[in-house]
Amino acid sequence: MRVADLVTSLALIALGSLVLSNALQLGIGWGTDGPESGFFPFWLATIMIVASLSILPQTLSRTSQNAFVEREKFKPVLKVLFPATGMVVLIHFVGLYVASAFYLGLYMRWIGRHRWGLVTVVSIGIPLITFLVFEKWFLVPMPKGPLEAWFGY
Repeated sequence: MRVADLVTSLALIALGSLVLSNALQLGIGWGTDGPESGFFPFWLATIMIVASLSILPQTLSRTSQNAFVEREKFKPVLKVLFPATGMVVLIHFVGLYVASAFYLGLYMRWIGRHRWGLVTVVSIGIPLITFLVFEKWFLVPMPKGPLEAWFGY
């Protein structure tokens, strides 16, 4: 557990430092029309770095050598990780909406053990509603694939 805490703390400090340096390049002051682009990222990164730095002394003073996670308790995490990773990869080939439908269907059937009728309605309905909200109402283009192109989007 100690090693995992140290690695996590150091990784968050590194990430916070990267965000902090980029925020400084964008400007962290207050412009004529409000905060500059880097204002909020700067303060969020600062808070993250301070919080991570406060974890380090606690972790270094601890002597416990408990396992970070036991094998049996890690299996449910992998059941979530693999489908989510698959969805992210699938977005590049079939677009967000089709990938979401596959993800929802797989997750509901495999993890939730729901009936096929409900799986079908939800896995088609949610991406369809999301499509209408983002593409039609908010006019925000999301990653699309061949199916959307076939429909003319």
